[in-house]
Amino acid sequence: MKISRTMSTQHPDNVNIPFFSNNQIMNGEDEVQEAYYVFSHLHIDEQLWDIEGKEVDNYVVHKLLSKYPHYFKDNILGEDKFLTIRAPNPDIQPNEAKVLAEVVYSIPRNHDVATSFYNREVAPIFEIVIPMCENEKPMLRLKDFYENFIHKAHESTVNDVKLSTWLGNFNPKNIRITPLFETKEQILNSSKYVKNYLQQTKEETLRVWFARSDPALNYGSLAAILMVKIALQRLKDLEKASSKQLFPIIGMGSSPFRGNFKPSTATQIMKGYPSVQTFTLQSAYKYDHPLREVLDSIEYINSISKKDPLQVDEELALKYIDIAEKEYQSIIPEIAPLVNHLSRYLPERRMRRMHTGLFGYSRSTQGVQLPRAIKFCGALYSIGLPPEILGMSALEENDIDKIKSCYANIEYDITEALQYLNRENLGLFPESIRKKVLKTIKMFNYVENPEHYEATTKVAEAIRHNDHQAMNEWILKAAQVRKFLG
Repeated sequence: MKISRTMSTQHPDNVNIPFFSNNQIMNGEDEVQEAYYVFSHLHIDEQLWDIEGKEVDNYVVHKLLSKYPHYFKDNILGEDKFLTIRAPNPDIQPNEAKVLAEVVYSIPRNHDVATSFYNREVAPIFEIVIPMCENEKPMLRLKDFYENFIHKAHESTVNDVKLSTWLGNFNPKNIRITPLFETKEQILNSSKYVKNYLQQTKEETLRVWFARSDPALNYGSLAAILMVKIALQRLKDLEKASSKQLFPIIGMGSSPFRGNFKPSTATQIMKGYPSVQTFTLQSAYKYDHPLREVLDSIEYINSISKKDPLQVDEELALKYIDIAEKEYQSIIPEIAPLVNHLSRYLPERRMRRMHTGLFGYSRSTQGVQLPRAIKFCGALYSIGLPPEILGMSALEENDIDKIKSCYANIEYDITEALQYLNRENLGLFPESIRKKVLKTIKMFNYVENPEHYEATTKVAEAIRHNDHQAMNEWILKAAQVRKFLG
C-alpha cells in the first residue's frame, strides 16, 4: 500500500497568488487546476480536498480526468496520485452533518467515473479524514455507515427492481477512515482511541493525523509541539505492541507558530519528526518560495523513509505543557481585541465556510473569540509580536535547557520567530503583556529583520491614525517579507 510522504493542502496561508488563479480568492475551478499542478509539476502525491472548511468542487474527479486525460492515463488517480477528503464531524458540527453524507454518497459516483475512464475498477477517492475525533466512535460510525448503508445498498429492492440493476453497484467495498486529533485531550489520548478502533475493525493499517495549528492557537506553540511529540511516541509504542502499521500525518504550516515547515527547513523538520509518514505542504510552502527550492525540498522529503520517533521524557513534557498552556491562556483575553481588529485586514485567499474552534466556545475562555490560526498569527506578526513566545514567560533559562531534551529545535524556532519582533510596538498592548514579552526575549539571541520592522512600524502608525488603506498595504508588505500570511 502506497502512503504518500507529501500532501498538498488548501490552507490559505500564502501571500502570493498562484499563476493559474485569476483571482485573489481561489475558487473551485482554481483548486481543480491546483490539484493537477501539485501532482504534475510539484510531484506531490496527495491532495487534500477539504470539504470541512471551504467551498470546493464536488466534481473534481470528473474534471481532472476530462481536462488532463493524458496525464492521468499514466498516473492513476487512486493508485499513483491521491485525492483525500476531509469532511465535517457530525458530533462537533451537527449543522454540517448532511455534508458528510453527501461526501460518502459521492464515493461510488467517483468510482464509476474513474472505472469508465480507465476501463477497469478504480477507486479515485477512498479515504475520508474525520476531524475532532474525541474517541474512536466517529471512525467506527463512518466505517459502518459506508459499508452497510452505501456499499450494500445495491442489494436492496426498490419497487420492482434491484437497486444494482437500476443504478449499478456501489463501490468500492470499503473506504479508509483517517482520524484527525486536534485538542489536547484528543492528541494525548489518540493511541488509546486508535487501539480501540483497530481492535474492533481488525484493520492492519491506519493513518493518524495530528493537528499543529489549532493546538497552537488553543494552548500555545510550545504546548502544541510537546503534546504532538508525546502522541507520536505513544503511537509508536502501540504499533510495536499491536504489530499493526501506523502512519502518522502532521499538519504543519510555514510560520514557526504553526510548524515552521517550509522549503528551507525541510531537513530540520525531518530530523525533528522522523516517525511522521506524511507532511502537509500548505499554500505558503507551494507559492511563496522560489520554485526550484520547493521542488528540491519535495524531492528530499519523498526520498526519506520514516523512522522511530525521538525519545521524549513524558513526565517532563507534560509538566511544561501545563505551565506553558496556563500562561498562554491567561494572555489571550488581553490581546484578543487587537488581534480581532487586525485580522480583518489580512487578505482572503480561499473561499471558506465559518468554522468554530475551541476559542469559539465562551464556556472555555470566558467569552473570548479569536480568528482561525492563520489570521491569528498574521495579526500578531503584522504588529511585531511573534505568537511563538506567548506562554513562555512562565519559564526561566534553565527550563529552556530542559525542554531541549524533548524539543531540540526550540532555540532555532524561537530565534527565527523573533526576527519579526518590533519592540517599539509593544506599547499597543497592556503593560502586563509588554513585561512578559521583554522577560521572554532575554532568554534568546536574535536579530530583528529591518524590512519587517519598518512594515510593522507602518502598521502601528496606520492603527493610530485609523488609516485602513495603509493598514492593508503594510500588513501585506510584512507578509511578503515573512513569505507567509500567518
